[in-house]
Amino acid sequence: MTSDSDRFSTGVPGLDTILGGGVFDGGIYIIQGAPGAGKTILGNQICFAQAAQGRNALYITLLAESHARMIGHMRRLTFFDEAAIPDRMSYVGAFKTLEDDGLRGLLDVVRREVRTRNASILVLDGLITVHEKARSELELKKFIHELQTQAAFSNCTMFLLTSAFDAEAYPPEHTMVDGLIELQTSLHGRRAERSLQVHKLRGSWFMGGKHSYRITESGHAIYPRVEALLETPSVWDSADGPMVSVGIAGVDKMLGGGVDTHSVTVVLGPSGSGKTTAGLQFLTGGPADEPAMHFGFHENPRALAIKARTLKLSMDERGDKISLLWRPQTEAILDEVATELLGAIKARGVRRLVIDGIEGFSKLTDEKTRIGSFLSALCNELRALGVTTLATAETDHAGITPGQPLKGVNQTGLSAVAENIIALHLAALRSENHRLMTILKSRDRRTDMRMRRFEIAEGGIALDEDYRKAEVILRDISSQGPAPAPLADLKLAGE
Repeated sequence: MTSDSDRFSTGVPGLDTILGGGVFDGGIYIIQGAPGAGKTILGNQICFAQAAQGRNALYITLLAESHARMIGHMRRLTFFDEAAIPDRMSYVGAFKTLEDDGLRGLLDVVRREVRTRNASILVLDGLITVHEKARSELELKKFIHELQTQAAFSNCTMFLLTSAFDAEAYPPEHTMVDGLIELQTSLHGRRAERSLQVHKLRGSWFMGGKHSYRITESGHAIYPRVEALLETPSVWDSADGPMVSVGIAGVDKMLGGGVDTHSVTVVLGPSGSGKTTAGLQFLTGGPADEPAMHFGFHENPRALAIKARTLKLSMDERGDKISLLWRPQTEAILDEVATELLGAIKARGVRRLVIDGIEGFSKLTDEKTRIGSFLSALCNELRALGVTTLATAETDHAGITPGQPLKGVNQTGLSAVAENIIALHLAALRSENHRLMTILKSRDRRTDMRMRRFEIAEGGIALDEDYRKAEVILRDISSQGPAPAPLADLKLAGE
């Protein structure tokens, strides 16, 4: 009977999380995927990770590339350790034996090499060749059974790599092994994305569904699906603590003193309405020694620093207490970006976070049905980590409709994840554009929800003391007629 004490880490980032903690000593696992999916890299990565811990690993190839070519390719990856070969990491070719002596001869090679090298990890690269060499389904089952016996007897964990997979055929080896991991590549438009799925894992819970991965210079980097990984937060949010300033005095006053610690506030508005400015004020609005972070998809750190200096916001003076993290929406993967963000927050002890352009997450995937549960899991984890968050979201509403000042402001999908929602508006009154602000939602507090006019000047957003000017603007928009025709002799500035 297996227990967690029999389990060990594969050494592959993210894979152990999906496997519920790793694999079991003496187990047999199939890793399958189409050519180019990264099976050989994954097998070598697992072997070298075990060799780095002082265990002996054995890599047996059948009808595959030569060992010289394989080692040449692996040498480019950071996990490769030349010093581990041949004492802790050994390569053995067994295709000739399989061809001459069949499956029985291959079993003899496995037994001999595992015993001689005292291997605790074995990778057999080319199970499809064994499948083709077997004279019957029964012979193949006997081969897998003999491997299981050898694995248990020698306490050697085995990984069998194969490109053979038919989801409807259920090959006999699939029913006999302890685990089945599939590597896939799919096209999303012109962009390719790799995914990993665990179909089977005996003796343990595992994280179901598909999970993204990349092959980098460090090997496989696997990113568990955020909504599965954070189905419940890593720690429970205490849901108490003092109120904190949003960095804009007028908004704090409308909210009755600020927002709750650990809360999420969303600022909605069209392009040019002042969302990024609000984010920079929130970023610099806390205590000088409070770690804060700005994460965005659009403006790079240099542009943000210039904007903060122009507004005379004290970002430079904070030094390394303020971090600027930029992730362009190019080839990024949704779960990869979330993993990097949460990792940076934990590493730097961030307590105040700005997400500039939260709708950017939805542009990293074409699985739009994921976004609601993704954002919910992400925001719950931010609360659990003690982070107070302000996120901006762009709307396509670029003006005020007479008599319907909130028309076009869409907060669908954000209300469920945010305690507070603030809307910024651009109001065109004849030749003038005015900026207006209103609070659409604040949870569990008395709030002044009347609109305020505001300006952006040195120091950032400055709200009017009361709602009167905003009310005049809205009334004038409702009563204004069509714009008058220009006079024939109108002179343009500069003529």
